Amino acid sequence: MTAEILQTEKNSIAEDLGLSQGDLILKINGVVPKDYIDYKFLTACEELDLLIKHSDGTPEIFEIEKDFDEDLGIVFKSAVFDRIKPCTNHCIFCFVDGQPDGLRDTLYIKDDDYRLSYLQGSYVTLTNLTDKDRERISQMHLGPLYVSVHTMNTELREKMLRNPKAKNIVKELDFLKKNDIPFHAQIVLCPDYNDGDELEYTLNQLYKYKKVLLSVAIVPVGITKFRKDCLKTVDKEIAEKSIEIVNEFNKKKKKFPVCLSDEFFLIAKQPVPEKEYYGNFSQIEDGVGAIRLLTDSFYNGLKKIPKKLKKKISITFALAKSSYDTFIKFKDELDKIENLEVEMVKIVSSFWGKDITVAGLLSSSDLINSLSDRKIENLIIPSVMLSPYTNDFIDGVNFEDFKKKMNCNIHVIKDIYSFNEIFNLLK
Repeated sequence: MTAEILQTEKNSIAEDLGLSQGDLILKINGVVPKDYIDYKFLTACEELDLLIKHSDGTPEIFEIEKDFDEDLGIVFKSAVFDRIKPCTNHCIFCFVDGQPDGLRDTLYIKDDDYRLSYLQGSYVTLTNLTDKDRERISQMHLGPLYVSVHTMNTELREKMLRNPKAKNIVKELDFLKKNDIPFHAQIVLCPDYNDGDELEYTLNQLYKYKKVLLSVAIVPVGITKFRKDCLKTVDKEIAEKSIEIVNEFNKKKKKFPVCLSDEFFLIAKQPVPEKEYYGNFSQIEDGVGAIRLLTDSFYNGLKKIPKKLKKKISITFALAKSSYDTFIKFKDELDKIENLEVEMVKIVSSFWGKDITVAGLLSSSDLINSLSDRKIENLIIPSVMLSPYTNDFIDGVNFEDFKKKMNCNIHVIKDIYSFNEIFNLLK
């Protein structure tokens, strides 16, 4: 059990103490912290004793006086200091099981930890909760949680998650409702399993939890070429039917936020809804409303760009299949700007297979294969292509090595839901 420090924030208490990467927090006021939740709770005081084991093995105790709510300014290597609660399911659509061998180790971790759900917004199935877990969630009011529901048909859920405990979804959601723990729900739509009538049933059952249910996101199953199970992808007919079901449901159950991810509208060849459809965009990380935010940002920012740039500039966008059609529309407007040359390149996912269409799963080899025969001055890629901790692509290639191979200026866009960083390149 180790609370390992990754870095300290500038001008923080931790920096003043001389704490650094690799140091371990062993105890806080005599208590061993199990996770970041414990850390925040234990440090919410004006006086504390900190037992540290430095990276060279030397122990040291610090006696600290601070404001009650003042943070120490520590970034940890992991939000969980003890063992991450592993996933005990064998979902028919599990993306981890649909990966090839030889990728970085972290991509094979199958976690199902309520603490990471609370702290980082990762989805959990609630199939591995213990009585102690429930007691802690209740006592500390750990919410919102992000719950992978998929279906409220208990027999079907057991079949899809391939775990008998998956049938307990009603019991677990009742627990959240009883203890006033808010949650967001996710449904991975798998044709011939939880679509159509089953989707309607699930939405109607989830409505019973409207007191604590903050949002429902529906996303299409992602199928790689490495998957052994025979699953169907969401086609145009299923996408259209799903849109119809959700629209009808939302009309009847007003102010109950059920949203389909952008991919459904792209597959159905329908425009994405206006921003009112997405509420507060609480499930944006699931691709629910990303195109709407980006589109609004583009047209708002375009008004501030001059019709003629002071100097010539050429930019190339590396685009996933899911965003290509949207950016092609942007190109029509950008082409009207004098001294600006724009190229939109659809990156084909040869690494995972043609059915994977999102930018976060594009590899460095996908980019190189699609771009190597082009003369590029400035290449635009979204930050989701890179690991935030290692700066590696999903195939393990480091960004700096990729940059050397491309031999051009590469601009990594941090805010992928805004066009502001791109427009700043034109000013």
